[in-house]
Amino acid sequence: MTTELTIIDLTPEDDERVRQAAEILTDQLSVGYPTFEEALAEVREMLAPERICRAAIDDDGNVLGWIGGIPAYSHAWELHPLVVRGDRQYQGIGTALLRDLEERVRERGALTLWLGTDDETDETTASNIDLYPDVLAHAARLQVRPGRRHPVDFYRRQGFVVVGLLADANGPGRPDIFMAKRLTPVTLPRQ
Repeated sequence: MTTELTIIDLTPEDDERVRQAAEILTDQLSVGYPTFEEALAEVREMLAPERICRAAIDDDGNVLGWIGGIPAYSHAWELHPLVVRGDRQYQGIGTALLRDLEERVRERGALTLWLGTDDETDETTASNIDLYPDVLAHAARLQVRPGRRHPVDFYRRQGFVVVGLLADANGPGRPDIFMAKRLTPVTLPRQ
C-alpha cells in the first residue's frame, strides 16, 4: 500500500500533531528524550518563530516523521532533529524531510547545513575509544561498525561529510559526531 506524503509546517496550534511528533521523538531517540514530557518540551521549543519545524504526514494527517532547523550562524543552519516513526523508516520519508529543510534554509541564505549525531551505543569506530590526541584523524577514518546502523551512513548518502568529533560529549567514549553539507556553490575570493 502506497501512502501519499505531504510535508507541512508543524504549528503550536496543532496539538494532536505536536503530540504525535513528541511520541516519535521519545520512541526513536529515547536516550536523549526518555520521557514524553521531555520530548514534548523539545518539540515546543522547535516551534519558535525563528526556527523551522516541518512534519511529513500521511493521507489521514498522521505524523510520519519530522525535522527541525535552527539558525546557528549567518550562513549556516543546524539540523535538529530528524526523526521518522519506527514502522515507516527506510521508505524515503527522512530523505524527503531533509530535502525540504535544505530548500527552506537555502531560501533563508544558508550555505551550509550541519548536525550532530551521537554515538552512545558503540555503533561507529569513534565510540568506546580514546579519541585524543588526534581527534581529527579519527574523524577522517570514521566508519559505522559492521552489522550496526547509525545515522552517519544515512547522512553520508545525502551528501554530508564528517567535519569533527566532540570526544566524550555524552560520557567516556561516547562522542558527538559533527557532519555538514554545502547547500549552495560558493565562489571564494582570490588570495
